[in-house]
Amino acid sequence: MNQDLLIRLSEVSGVSGDEGRVRQLLAEALRPRADRLHADSMGNLYVENEPAPGGRADFRVMVAAHMDEVGLMVTGIESSGVLAFEAVGGIDARVLVSQPVRIGDRGVPGLIGLKPPHLSAPAERGQSPSIKGLRIDIGASSKAAASESVKLGDRVCFDTRVLDLGPTLLGKAFDDRGGCAMLAELLEDRYAFALHGVFTVQEEVGLRGARVAAHAIAPQAAFVLECGTTDDAPKEIDDTPVMRLGAGPAITVMDRSMVADARLVRHLIDTAEAEGIPYQVRAPKGGGTDGGRIHLSREGVPTAVVSIPCRYLHAPASLIHKSDYDNAVALLRAALKRLTPEVVAR
Repeated sequence: MNQDLLIRLSEVSGVSGDEGRVRQLLAEALRPRADRLHADSMGNLYVENEPAPGGRADFRVMVAAHMDEVGLMVTGIESSGVLAFEAVGGIDARVLVSQPVRIGDRGVPGLIGLKPPHLSAPAERGQSPSIKGLRIDIGASSKAAASESVKLGDRVCFDTRVLDLGPTLLGKAFDDRGGCAMLAELLEDRYAFALHGVFTVQEEVGLRGARVAAHAIAPQAAFVLECGTTDDAPKEIDDTPVMRLGAGPAITVMDRSMVADARLVRHLIDTAEAEGIPYQVRAPKGGGTDGGRIHLSREGVPTAVVSIPCRYLHAPASLIHKSDYDNAVALLRAALKRLTPEVVAR
């Protein structure tokens, strides 16, 4: 694991539509070993590498990971100096109370506040908070004072630092900075085809960047690298979890955005078993990824998704297992080394 890169990616701010700092970090890291590197008008970052000697330049494989994270946007500055906001991406208001945040390009510190229990009516105390009832406090005493530091439309990210917990890492935005770090490692190698690595924008608000990127590349096959939610906490009914932490990378068969290409799913499973890499099959329980747009591009693109299991997704702090990350990189690297046009040939 390139843990240093993953930590830097996790801690930088990149809420959907404001991915510039993530893009700059990745471009600086990858430029020395990329044949071509550029960004498009939406902000997607493309890193293109020619085939290894003897490979086929006419076989284009796209590997994608999204740069954006869920977060908030400032929508109002009140007379008292506190900030109203809305969610950017899917966030449950219950995880927001008392969380420290950073706001805008200047990283203005703030705290998400809720009316304290001893000032709340009994009925209020029994209800889950809503985003409309929350505010961000930056310590300003008036609207004029707050307006000197923040403006409407500023993105707000959680102020979470990565903690190394031994076998696991705790941090924000592993969805999908974990996938970004994986893709950066895969781009260190050469394969028997043209590899088009794409770090996409605005996945959390509609898979938007991936749609543009897939149309531009017109790949013959695509892999999406994700960080997906687990459901492995103890519960009364022991039903099949979506995926388990520490059980290896998860291969998607179906989610709400796509049915994964059966040939690529088989290729991934065969590779994992041949290489002795632990894996799990992701139970089809909702969710969606950039694959939902990529597989519908042009005449259709055979697409598969591999995810790192992640606890507490779309929250101020989440948890991943180092072995899942390492095994996901190993699986994708081996699968790409074994991939030929015949795998997806009709």
